[in-house]
Amino acid sequence: MKTELGETSIIALGGLGEVGKNMYVITHEDEILIIDAGVLFPEEDLLGIDYVIQDVTYLKQNEDKIKALIITHGHEDHIGGIPFLLQTVKIPKIYAPKIAADLINKKLTERNMPYDNMEIITSDLVLKYKHFEVEFVNTTHSIPDSYAIAVHTPNGIIFETGDFKFDLTPIGPVADIHKMAELGSKGVKVLLSDSTNALSEGYSKSETSVDGTLNDIISRHHGRVIIATFASNIYRIKHIVETCKQYGRKIVVFGRSMENAIELALNNNLIDDRSQFIDAFQSKNLKRNEVCILCTGTQGEPLAALSRIANGVHKQISLLNDDLVIFSSSAIPGNANSINKIINQLYLKGVRVFTNSEFSDIHTSGHAKEEELKWMLRIIQPEYFMPMHGEYRMLKKHGEIAVSCGVNENNIIIAENGDIIRMKDGKVEKSGMVQAGDVYVDGSRIGDVGSVVIKDRKLMSHDGILIAILNINTLTRKLLIKPNVTARGFVMVNENQELMNKIENKISEIVNNNLTKSIYSYTDLKNQIIFELLPFINELTGRRPIILPVIMEVNQS
Repeated sequence: MKTELGETSIIALGGLGEVGKNMYVITHEDEILIIDAGVLFPEEDLLGIDYVIQDVTYLKQNEDKIKALIITHGHEDHIGGIPFLLQTVKIPKIYAPKIAADLINKKLTERNMPYDNMEIITSDLVLKYKHFEVEFVNTTHSIPDSYAIAVHTPNGIIFETGDFKFDLTPIGPVADIHKMAELGSKGVKVLLSDSTNALSEGYSKSETSVDGTLNDIISRHHGRVIIATFASNIYRIKHIVETCKQYGRKIVVFGRSMENAIELALNNNLIDDRSQFIDAFQSKNLKRNEVCILCTGTQGEPLAALSRIANGVHKQISLLNDDLVIFSSSAIPGNANSINKIINQLYLKGVRVFTNSEFSDIHTSGHAKEEELKWMLRIIQPEYFMPMHGEYRMLKKHGEIAVSCGVNENNIIIAENGDIIRMKDGKVEKSGMVQAGDVYVDGSRIGDVGSVVIKDRKLMSHDGILIAILNINTLTRKLLIKPNVTARGFVMVNENQELMNKIENKISEIVNNNLTKSIYSYTDLKNQIIFELLPFINELTGRRPIILPVIMEVNQS
């Protein structure tokens, strides 16, 4: 007699068609497991937006089924959305690796959001639920304590890689390839694999090769060294500290995220010598070849420490002619112009600059390239394959790589956020959708800023805003005085008085014409001002500012 297994579903609420905002949901009947809750950092066109997070309507609707949130590692695109998720959805328990847990707790403490039901993930931990059993597998990434997750379901094993690479000479632990192979031999139904570097051929460089290059550069330079790297790359920071100690350099740290990362590393014994760190005042008593400045600003962020140093506006550090600046990082897509601007400013100051290139290995990615992705596919041997964590072109390429590694092309699932991937009766296929999309975080406001507000912000940034204050006598239904028109980001009022007079006269004409009507409302009057004034201004200036009429009622006989 055939046993009814029920239906297992995989749903991505973020992470597909984008690099960031990762959140993957696995469901079976009355149980839900959530894997990761990250943020996406906004593009330049999302003016005033701090983060982009997931639409978690589906989770809110099924809140009583949620068993746990499981975190693969501590990068922002996997944990940054947790404070916002906890404000919306009740999460009974969070499982996270030690480093990620420390970072999460710091985030929640800063926001005064205590959470007391978090458990540390280890490679030996096994979670058991009515329908699920969860195992954890050590992986190699650019942050310590990174894990892949194997979820045993009634319809087969789902293996989610998290972010990974295969580095046979890493700074930290080697990935547990044996455990991966053991799971693969049992038969993995669906593999969800990191696609970030699917478009890059070959293998990613070992972190050890980067360490060798940095060691060589630091040992040869006889002046001050300034290194900018990702604060989240704790292994890189660990090596920089050890190299500086070897060559008699003390380290001055700038940037809040860098300070937090080093404190985290010290607390977890990843860095063991606190005496290596000094403040800017102490560094003035040392020779230049005895100082290394470690800072944020790898992406050319205007307020980051390196940008302020390059611009000459840093309060504590001024560039010297024999300084050497090292960008131990790669450009995040969209940031190339900002980075180049900072590099040019550094050159103008007369300092030497090292960036990552084919001739100088001072950075390597934490994500697997094509040949490593093939390794994962061959080790796990999935029946079905769903690429994740990447833009559409990356997902598509990863699917092609899977076919070259023996996965049936009919079993490749290129999904979008919100797609329901159903596992039932031995088959895995798309079956409907749930609500998914982008939610904007602006300061402390979640979801209050929509596409209309973003559109208005873009208009204001390009064409400015014009405010017309109208004093209307409600008894005589006439303007008491000429409209008071002010502008921001439109034109310089004092230098364009003739234009402003024409605009004021036009507004007066529109208002007087409408006040003579037997029936009118202030809403209709405002709309009519915008309707007639916008083409008038566009014809005079070629610009289309946001027009904001403000009506002040005065009862005066």
